[in-house]
Amino acid sequence: MIKKCLFPVAGYGTRFLPATKSMPKEMLPVVNKPLVQYGVEESIEAGLTEVGFVTGRGKRAIADHFDTNYELEHQIAGSSKETFLTSIRDVIAKGSFSYTRQSEMKGLGDAILNGKRLIGDEPFGVVLSDDLCIGDTDGVLAQMVELYKQFRCSIVAVQEVPEDQISKFGVIAGEEMKEGLYQVTDMVEKPDAKDAPSNLAIIGRYILTPDIFDIIEQTPPGKNDEIQLTDALLTQAKKGCVLAYKFKGTRFDCGSVEGFVEATNFVYKNIYQG
Repeated sequence: MIKKCLFPVAGYGTRFLPATKSMPKEMLPVVNKPLVQYGVEESIEAGLTEVGFVTGRGKRAIADHFDTNYELEHQIAGSSKETFLTSIRDVIAKGSFSYTRQSEMKGLGDAILNGKRLIGDEPFGVVLSDDLCIGDTDGVLAQMVELYKQFRCSIVAVQEVPEDQISKFGVIAGEEMKEGLYQVTDMVEKPDAKDAPSNLAIIGRYILTPDIFDIIEQTPPGKNDEIQLTDALLTQAKKGCVLAYKFKGTRFDCGSVEGFVEATNFVYKNIYQG
């Protein structure tokens, strides 16, 4: 069914300067694992084992992380420290990894379009590593894959957000098909609270059908003069069907310092120590 997942990781991470001056924001550690590894583990858990990264300048550490470090392995072989590599060894064994570069930052839609050469003509997942999602039982992407098997259309993950946060997100309006699942009728990128069609905000998990590539190519720049994935998805919704799913789990906005600290505390108390 779905076996590929795209990670747009070309952003600069300016909210974490000066730390991100010389290291990718996706490599910032949440306790003992870099943020991007949590997303890749979620992808692999959902069965999306072919992982593609849309990278940019200064992102080589991501490729190095999902590869074997022979010198390090040799130095700690047979010691108690070797157990610290168990999780990444498991990811490397189960996944395959490919990379392409986005030469210019022109929005999430453009980043997705750059990933076409890695995806081809197949449905695929998208994970934005800034959003660390902990599912109640199954991971968020796994929940969405089960829905895709039933409906075979693009799906976005949404959550309710307070009014003072709405302008940070793409926001949907939709007709509720059943509890927590909506057929999208409208999407607006980062609206003012008074103009928002609902309080259901899109977060960084998507399943997209391959026709989205052609739609993005025809989508003019929108908010902030960037090619917005939200605009392309609205076109797709009007032509066919896009679903919004209120996922079961907890999301942390690790693109902000506050959210990153909250995620670190949560993972340390509930996962690392557990």
